[in-house]
Amino acid sequence: MTHPFLDLAPLSAARFAAVEDRVARLLGTEQDVVIMQGEALLPLEGAIRGTAGPGTTALNVITGPYGQTFGNWLRDCGATVIDLAVPFHTAVTADQIRQAFAEHPEIDFVSLVHAEAATGNTNPVAEIGEVVGAHGALFYLDAVASVGAEPVLPDAWGVDLCVIGAQKAMGGPAGVSAVSVSERAWARMAANPRAPRRSYLSLLDWKERWIDGGRKALLHAPAQLEMLALEACVERIEADGPAAVMARHRTAALSARAAAVALGGGVEPYVYEAAEAAPVATTLRTPAGVVASEVVARALELDPALPLAAGGGALAKEMIRVNHYGADATPGAVRGSVAALGAVLAERGLRVDVEGALRAAAEAWR
Repeated sequence: MTHPFLDLAPLSAARFAAVEDRVARLLGTEQDVVIMQGEALLPLEGAIRGTAGPGTTALNVITGPYGQTFGNWLRDCGATVIDLAVPFHTAVTADQIRQAFAEHPEIDFVSLVHAEAATGNTNPVAEIGEVVGAHGALFYLDAVASVGAEPVLPDAWGVDLCVIGAQKAMGGPAGVSAVSVSERAWARMAANPRAPRRSYLSLLDWKERWIDGGRKALLHAPAQLEMLALEACVERIEADGPAAVMARHRTAALSARAAAVALGGGVEPYVYEAAEAAPVATTLRTPAGVVASEVVARALELDPALPLAAGGGALAKEMIRVNHYGADATPGAVRGSVAALGAVLAERGLRVDVEGALRAAAEAWR
């Protein structure tokens, strides 16, 4: 008995390269694109370990938990790290980056997350890129959550290392990711004696054995299912049109935010300014005395398919996430999430206006 998920022909080097080319077109980049055979933490860590070392002075922007992780990796590499942390309910500004350079002109590496699905904010990468470029620092960007939901343009923004993953707005699996690498970033890796080599983390291995060889022979057997799924994700975005896919995510965020404001019960958007709210996830702050993780658990009892989650770590007490990305960037997903949350809050004796919230959500979609 044959099975479409099991009896697959080997993925050729030419097919692998063709998928890389489609990802490059999605990003509008002329840089090299390397597809990594693992979840996005693989290229995120590999890019830092490849380019940072004891001589590096890194400005690490923290607008959510991933920024904290990047700072840990940078310190582990021996870099001097200057953390720029802003409250998770806001975004970092280009002026804050400019001020950091004024205080520390030795900065030669900047790490930033574009959209923080974990906290619901998004950062102004284009403006920040101008500041970073003016100082000649290497610019590292985590665009895993933002790709597909909002513009991601490494070349236009001066991003040297741009990491994406398929599992958020692209609507695909978590087991495959990609990174675009500028010539400056390749040169930094080649000059770094601590850059991983002969390692699954090594981007240089891909450069020397895959790209420099004309992309004729793969380093190892690729993950066929994940590669085919990534190809299908890009095909679907191309067919719908990137602008339409991004508009759907943007409207889902506006709809969820409008519904939260209308719902009442002490619930409010976690990110204060709508302009700083990410299109992939709307985060909500629960009122005092209401534990977010308990509300989410009860809502998922009512409907296990809802794209709801509590915040991570300490945020589990006060943050609810409506993850309206990929297949859940729809009116139904927003409507169902709002209705379930309203029902749970009403069970707890809070005064909520579920009908008003649903009307606000629908008006935002129109």
